[in-house]
Amino acid sequence: MLIARSVHPLAGEAERKERLLGLIDGFSSRRVLVVGDLIADQFIYGEVARVSREAPVLILNYSATEMVAGGAGNAANNVAALGGRARLVGLVGADPEGRRLLASLRAGVDGRHVVRARGYRTPVKTRILAGGVHSAKQQIVRIDREAGWPLGSSVSRALASRLGPALDACDAVLLSDYGSGLVTPALADIVRRRLAQRSRRRPVPVLVDSRYRLLDYRGFTTCTPNESEVEAVLGIHVNDDETVLEQAGRLLLERTAMQAVLVTRGSRGMALFEPKQPTVHVPIFGSDEVADVTGAGDTVIATCGLALAAGASFYEAARLANYAAGLVVMKRGTATVSARELADAVTSDHDTTIENWSQEGPPQGRRS
Repeated sequence: MLIARSVHPLAGEAERKERLLGLIDGFSSRRVLVVGDLIADQFIYGEVARVSREAPVLILNYSATEMVAGGAGNAANNVAALGGRARLVGLVGADPEGRRLLASLRAGVDGRHVVRARGYRTPVKTRILAGGVHSAKQQIVRIDREAGWPLGSSVSRALASRLGPALDACDAVLLSDYGSGLVTPALADIVRRRLAQRSRRRPVPVLVDSRYRLLDYRGFTTCTPNESEVEAVLGIHVNDDETVLEQAGRLLLERTAMQAVLVTRGSRGMALFEPKQPTVHVPIFGSDEVADVTGAGDTVIATCGLALAAGASFYEAARLANYAAGLVVMKRGTATVSARELADAVTSDHDTTIENWSQEGPPQGRRS
């Protein structure tokens, strides 16, 4: 899909804020297909009572347990929270964890295309959080219950056979690859071919979030890796060196042949790379005192997908995703951002003078 050239407004342009708010208003009419790995995120909360006499460990007084959808399920929940409609395709086990995961999907998420497979165990990430009565809960340990990943190629092919009806009338596709073997470059190519056969005037953006094999996905709309994932796939270390970051982003563009690459950098914000365009570095929105980064990448790709489906340029999608990421990392656990929260963030922050350009370039895009 060809996205409009990025619009980089000059400082003080009131139209930027109105444009972003208009895009958020457009989220409510957009339908996003989310295909990917479903993970049950479990949170066990407790208050620190004392140190054990049996071992140098904390004893917690149990408070509560919460289980929510992680992975692709969190991306779908973020789409719904932002006002869009999500259709979810993935795999869970016929077990209590799978049932609780599906029950945690928001009202705007259609989970009818999720496969409930006997003999498959829903992957669970259990995070134990502890704190005092008057202090914030902090994660002290995580326990992962794996599902027998990687899955066989036959499972991915069977999932692909169910994509036809799910692709109908979608305005964007998010591919969430956490490494199970369910989402593969071959499945992504099937999505691309089937979308190309649809008779609609506006092409559908396909966004990729792949933890381990990003370089195997080529020719899609955009991807949203975090900095550590970029370092892993390219075998480099950025270490706050913007020259190295620039080289890495340009290399990713070349090797993935995508229209744009959006690298998320935690407390350092984001960097947007487009072919033949100057790189733009967007500083983090809000405080850099991050509370919890769990699922923040899912929020980023959900916001980007909705924005592109609503007609945003890559720059505009990156700006909105940056606001959403800044909001969600201030929340505990696997969280979402609402359309109202996003609009309020845009309204409160309309100064572009602090943006950093890696190089000078002419004004781009339309101004009307």
